[in-house]
Amino acid sequence: PVTIFFSDIVGYTDLSASLPPHKVMRMLDRLYTQLDALCIQAKLFKVETIGDAYMCVGGLPDMQKEHAVRVALFSVNAIAAAGKTLVDEEAPELGCINIRIGFHSGPVVASVVGELNPRYCLFGDTVNTASRMESNSEKNMINMSP
Repeated sequence: PVTIFFSDIVGYTDLSASLPPHKVMRMLDRLYTQLDALCIQAKLFKVETIGDAYMCVGGLPDMQKEHAVRVALFSVNAIAAAGKTLVDEEAPELGCINIRIGFHSGPVVASVVGELNPRYCLFGDTVNTASRMESNSEKNMINMSP
């Protein structure tokens, strides 16, 4: 088994509508750079980012007995990092980023798919459940399966 992590930015649709695209990209870059560093520190594998969504996994590509603990600690650190990341460095009054997180443990199938820009993808109900855990989470909260 593995543990799948998903996060997204609370209010991203409104933020991206109210900020110029280059500021949205800078915000995402600042946040993802921090999450990437935390991912490396926790020895997790970053799967992908899509817009404001960040996905990583514990237990792949190498097995880890403590993958759920690693993802749980990463989740706590991710919320803290987002909470220190300004939405717009030129407008600090907009405050910092708020994220919501969900994770779930279980079996997956992992494979590289495609030939043009091939991607390492994860498939299975575990991925779907982790995604639902995130979408049903709340601002600066972690929703995890029992």
